[in-house]
Amino acid sequence: MGRLNLPFVGIPTFGKREYVYNWEKLSADIAILGAPFDCGTQFRSGARFGPRSIREASTLFSFGHAGAYDHEDDKVYLNSDVKIVDMGDADIVHTDTFKSHKNIEFAVKCALNAGSLPVIIGGDHSINIPCINAYEGQQHFHVLQVDAHLDFVDERHGVKFGHGNPMRRAAEKNYVSGLTQIGIRNVSSTAKEGYEQARLMGSDIISVRQARHMGMVNVVNRIPKNERLYISIDIDAFCPSIAPGTGTPSHGGFLYYEVLELLKQVAHRNQVIGIDLVEVAPDYDQSGSTAVLAAQVLLNFLGFIFSK
Repeated sequence: MGRLNLPFVGIPTFGKREYVYNWEKLSADIAILGAPFDCGTQFRSGARFGPRSIREASTLFSFGHAGAYDHEDDKVYLNSDVKIVDMGDADIVHTDTFKSHKNIEFAVKCALNAGSLPVIIGGDHSINIPCINAYEGQQHFHVLQVDAHLDFVDERHGVKFGHGNPMRRAAEKNYVSGLTQIGIRNVSSTAKEGYEQARLMGSDIISVRQARHMGMVNVVNRIPKNERLYISIDIDAFCPSIAPGTGTPSHGGFLYYEVLELLKQVAHRNQVIGIDLVEVAPDYDQSGSTAVLAAQVLLNFLGFIFSK
């Protein structure tokens, strides 16, 4: 007889999927990578524990090989035809941003070389920088950022690779064709000049209120159709009422189904080539609901991508 294998039993890999230690032998449709780096934060740290907490939360949805049936869509998502593996974490060297980022970049390249879809769990948003670096030499792609903050600071007191810089660094890449930045709101970490520069460099910036006024279908239509797409999701894009476990919360954010509808639509109209989800800092949420939200968003999104 097989094991019942309840969520609280065993070692909590992402979704209780296979752990692959040897990245040279990686063979999967989806490769989950932890990037527990939070030395790029400007306020509250703790996102280094994001990958661990999201993996733990994801065991709630460890539905096994039968997949997950959604009665609204009348579909079974992530069945046995879709192979997900957990690569573990990139090695982090404390106090050394450059080395830590290089280790993350190397791990993402291993996933890409294996033909897997890289799904990176941060960590603060600076981990997006090495993730984007890993795509150098590939075909161009568009970046979709779902976030409360623009993260478009060029340099501040010598800092160019913190969690306020990733979208600026991405926009500088000749293989990044443009950015759509959704959810940006309130007093931002980026000055007015940063917004102006972002627009000059090809960014389309949409706030939560603007997105709600437009409707999500019209928001998605602003994203170049059929363009290869890398998606970066900062958990503070969500309202702190449902995602308090983050270092830089910002009120007035999205609710769960708003983001889910966005991701569902882009999954069906664009080729998704990479995903990162960042800034979950579990110690600021004793209920654990932020990590559950993150795990649920990722699993649903992956289901949408592989249901084509």
